[in-house]
Amino acid sequence: MPEEGLSLDAISVLTVWTAVAIYTLAFVAYAIDLARRSDQSIKAKDAALERELVAVGGSPIDAVRAEEALAADAISASPKERPRFVWARIGTSLTVLGFLFHLAGTVLRGIAAERVPWSNMYEFALTGMLLVVAVYLVTLFRYDLRFLGAFITGLTVVLLGGATLAFYVEVVPLADPLKSIWLVIHVFVATLSSALFALAFGLSVMQLLQARRERLAVAASATASDGGVVKTGPGFLRTLPSADALESLAYRFAIIGFIFWTFTLIAGSIWANDAWGRYWGFDTKEVWTFVIWVLYAGYIHARATRGWRGARSAWLSIIGFSAVLFNFIIVNQFFKGLHVYSGLS
Repeated sequence: MPEEGLSLDAISVLTVWTAVAIYTLAFVAYAIDLARRSDQSIKAKDAALERELVAVGGSPIDAVRAEEALAADAISASPKERPRFVWARIGTSLTVLGFLFHLAGTVLRGIAAERVPWSNMYEFALTGMLLVVAVYLVTLFRYDLRFLGAFITGLTVVLLGGATLAFYVEVVPLADPLKSIWLVIHVFVATLSSALFALAFGLSVMQLLQARRERLAVAASATASDGGVVKTGPGFLRTLPSADALESLAYRFAIIGFIFWTFTLIAGSIWANDAWGRYWGFDTKEVWTFVIWVLYAGYIHARATRGWRGARSAWLSIIGFSAVLFNFIIVNQFFKGLHVYSGLS
C-alpha cells in the first residue's frame, strides 16, 4: 500500500509559505513603525530640542545635527536602552517567528534531499534569504537597525515567495560535479557574503536618503527666518543617524562580505580544478563572480579614499548588490555554462 500523508518536501514548502506570510505581517509592522516615527510625539520632542538649542544661540541646522547625534548614540545602544518603538518591536518579534518557520522549511528540504539544501536556484534562495534574516537578527544585538526591518522583510517576501513560485523543483540527485565537500563550503560562504552585501545595500540606500535630507536642511537653515522646525523629508529620517554614520556602518558590512566573497572566488577556483582540471576558464559564472569582486573592491577603495566618500561610494554599494542579484537571477536562468545549476528544465 502507498504511504499516506505529506512528504517532507511538501511539508517544507508549506512551512516556507507560512514563513512568507509571517514575514509579510512583519513588513507591515515595520512600515507602520516608520510612519509613526514622524508622529506628533516625536515632532514635539524634536521641536523642544530645537527650541532649547535656539535659546542658547543655536540654529535650526544645529538641531538637525543634535538629532543625528542622538540617533547615532541610539543605534549602538544596548537593546534595553533603545527607544521603545512598539511597532518595531512587533515587527522584530514577527521576523523571529518567521525565521523559525523559514529555518524549519530549509532543514526539512535538506533532510528530504539527504544533502545540504543549496544545489539549485530554489534551494539557494531558500538558504540565502534565511541567512539574510539571520544576519539582520544577529546584528540587532549590536546595532539598532530596526529601521531596515521593512527593507529586509520586504526583500525576503519578494525573493523567497518569488523563488518558491518560479524556481521550485522536486528533489533530484546531485549532478556529479556537485558531489564535493566544496558544495558545502563554497556555496555557503557565497550565500553568507551575499547576506552581508544585502545589509550594506539597505544602509547605502538609507545613506542617500539621509544625505539628501541633510542637504535640504543646510539650504533651509540658510533661508529660515522664523525659527520653525526644518522640514526636509520623511519624518522617520529624523530618528536615523547621519549619512556619514550610515556610510560607515554599510562599509563595515561590505568589507566583511568582501572578505567572504574573496574566499568564495578562491574556493571556486580550487573546486573547478578538482571538477574540470582547470582553475579558471572564463565560464559565465566565474566571470560574474569576479565582476562582483571588482565592484566591491572598487567600493572599498572608494570609501577609503576621501574624495569618493558619500553618494558615489553609496552608488557603488548599490550597483554591487544589483550585480549579486543579476548573477543569481539572470545568469543562472539565461546564460549557459558549467556552473549554472538552476535546476530548471
